Amino acid sequence: MIPFELAVRATNAEVAAPDRAPAALRVATDTRSIEPGDAFLALRGERFDGHAYTGEAVARGAKALIVDERSAAVEGVTTLIVPSTLQAYLALARVARERFGGRVVAVTGSAGKTTTKELLAQLLFAHYGGRVAASPANENNEIGVSKFLLANADARRDVLVVEMGARHYDDIAPLVVAARPDIGVLTNVGEAHVEIMGSRERLAHTKWGLFSGGARAVLNARDEVSLARAPSLQDAPHWFAATDDDRISTGGKTTLLVGATRLIAIEGDRTVERAVDVRLPGAHNRANLVAAIATALELGVPLDAIVATVPHVELPKGRYEAIDLPGRPRLIYDAYNANLSGMLAALDAFAQEAGERRIAVLASMAELGDEAPAMHERVGERAASTVDLLLVGGKYADELARGAVAGGLSSERIVRFASNDEAARWIDASGRPGDVVLLKGSRVYALEEIVERLRA
Repeated sequence: MIPFELAVRATNAEVAAPDRAPAALRVATDTRSIEPGDAFLALRGERFDGHAYTGEAVARGAKALIVDERSAAVEGVTTLIVPSTLQAYLALARVARERFGGRVVAVTGSAGKTTTKELLAQLLFAHYGGRVAASPANENNEIGVSKFLLANADARRDVLVVEMGARHYDDIAPLVVAARPDIGVLTNVGEAHVEIMGSRERLAHTKWGLFSGGARAVLNARDEVSLARAPSLQDAPHWFAATDDDRISTGGKTTLLVGATRLIAIEGDRTVERAVDVRLPGAHNRANLVAAIATALELGVPLDAIVATVPHVELPKGRYEAIDLPGRPRLIYDAYNANLSGMLAALDAFAQEAGERRIAVLASMAELGDEAPAMHERVGERAASTVDLLLVGGKYADELARGAVAGGLSSERIVRFASNDEAARWIDASGRPGDVVLLKGSRVYALEEIVERLRA
């Protein structure tokens, strides 16, 4: 709950019907979730405008409204009229953060941020129990971050883990202003959304906004942008890396995951090594895990407690998710989203899968700009060294196929699909029970439809 007068000052609001104002505000943005006494904040989306539902909000029990259109006010109901409801939401989230007594961790990156957040939450839960909370799913924009911070304003938590996403230039900085993270985890800076960002430099600047509020940096020692920009930080970062040897030298505090069996923590002249049992598939997920481990160490979780928890951590749903279908090929669903580094990493992990035949169903990637054709050819070429059969679809299916042929996969082993239903029919008709099938592509292609079709 945010005290009413504090909310008014934070949002620079003009107040209508102030004599009926509640003492504090619990903010809701969806009329379906309103509880009696709530304040309804009217947001806009691509297909909705909350200002059209203020009357319904009051009918459902809202005692206050927050709008940026005077015409949306309801007579006799306390209304905060603000310059922008989205900015007001962020401002109220900032107030919630100021009232929170624990520490906040923010996680961002071009790939792996949701997985890292979820793995970190699991490591922290083993130590803090219910005194840790992580933002749900991928609610990582202004609305999601604000909602999460406000929901935990009065919670008895020691740690909040917030995911921060960016699709446009400088998107991270406003989230940092609201969340004021104590620790910032940057998984990597790749090529995701570079078409919208405008350039790789603008993308890097946006991600580096994570540290604009002075957060303690946890950085990937394998990431070129982080290595180049780290000297600009006020304090030396905590480096992490997943590697096949222990020869990485950062000259600072470092946590290394060597293969799937060795965990090394380095600080100054002190080096501690533990045997560890990592059961997550793929080098990319080991990188996400060691990022979470380094952050957990920063938060005071004992190394031995982390080692005990590691064998039990699980990937979030939709990330390299194994699906067994009786009498049909085993599926690996990893199509929550896709960019170049993620596609290559998934194919590398898939190369280790045992099966009569390895079959990859690859849809295209999105928002890569002028580099998209060349990137898809690289993915196709990598697939050629990994799979026995390749199905390609989406806008850049031809480029995926061209790369595969260049990589040595014969054209007879490449199948183009025009729809998910067509791909599912092919798997149904041509797949064998001993096969393993990877589904990977951008979220826009909704490859989960293939899973649903095969389950039906």
